[in-house]
Amino acid sequence: MHAPTAVSGSELPLAGSTGQQDFEDFIYLISHDVRASVRALQELPQWIVEDLDAAGVKIDGQVAQSIELMNRHTGRLDRMLIDLLTYSRIGRMQAVGLVDLDAALTQITKAIKVPRGFDVARSLECSEVLMGETDILTMLDALITNSIKHHNKPGGQVGVTSRRDGDAVVVTVSDDGPGISKAFEERVFGAMITLRPRDEVEGSGMGLALVRKIADSYQGQAKIIPSPNGIGTTVEVRIAGQRCS
Repeated sequence: MHAPTAVSGSELPLAGSTGQQDFEDFIYLISHDVRASVRALQELPQWIVEDLDAAGVKIDGQVAQSIELMNRHTGRLDRMLIDLLTYSRIGRMQAVGLVDLDAALTQITKAIKVPRGFDVARSLECSEVLMGETDILTMLDALITNSIKHHNKPGGQVGVTSRRDGDAVVVTVSDDGPGISKAFEERVFGAMITLRPRDEVEGSGMGLALVRKIADSYQGQAKIIPSPNGIGTTVEVRIAGQRCS
């Protein structure tokens, strides 16, 4: 990505009222402190297993299943806390500047290690967007990860586009998965919302909530729109106050 052009002391201004800022500061502090305890809870079962193994005690059956369940739930809790921390930082605590969309996409697809069988294609009429350097990565990560994680097949297509619409840059992410029922198209943008049990699809339910808050922070909007071929899900994110290059 391009080096961000710093504004407002190289940090994005806090959005919203002072009360909202205080609340987000509180979320940040609580999530940060609680994560320290969660990390300990993640490590302790492994230490217990290692100590018992060193003592010649075999871990199997119901005890092994209970330890695996503990690991799964503490991992899930840690994921939720990470996403809450991310949510509290949206629109602030980062530099803002012209971000190279193509470079950001490449960075994200490498980071999430797109599974074999999935292809992430891009068609970018607008190559740059004026955003926080963390917000753009969070947005793309949430959208692409959601498309892959909630797909109903072991492989599929994900398409990322960008275009200009008036004074806004519009980014869309589409997939050829099972789609979202119209009755849930608004609900999926809520925090901690999952349409399938977490034992079936791991996730905090914060992905699209992060996307919507990012769009709102740039006086834009995020919504589900009809897919071009009538299959799968397409999320449109509009970022206002932009020029297309």
